[in-house]
Amino acid sequence: MRYFNLRMSVFAAILAAPSVAMADDEADQMVQDALPVMHYTCASIAEEADGDEAFVVAVVGKMTALSLYNRQINIEDHATTDEEKAQLREAFIAALSEGCAADKDALLGGVVDNAVKTTLGF
Repeated sequence: MRYFNLRMSVFAAILAAPSVAMADDEADQMVQDALPVMHYTCASIAEEADGDEAFVVAVVGKMTALSLYNRQINIEDHATTDEEKAQLREAFIAALSEGCAADKDALLGGVVDNAVKTTLGF
């Protein structure tokens, strides 16, 4: 799938995701931001994005932030150096690509959540 051949920018969403110390108002806003995009499947986001990588990155970023928050994960506990972050980034992109390749009609939020789990070893 063309949109899952994303460069390092996809994982930037994970690295910028909020930590578990988020205030309730911020968490509520994150949920409100993610709700409108939770309907996407792997196939439907590719169709709607029509090659717009920034759109895919924004959607995946919202879903990733929600997954990390729901699991109370602080990404800094898993990667602090640029090398560690690059390794996580590559693993996340691979897991995301594999998940969508296995089922193009899968809900993207579920694929993202599974990619987070796989990447972080949960």
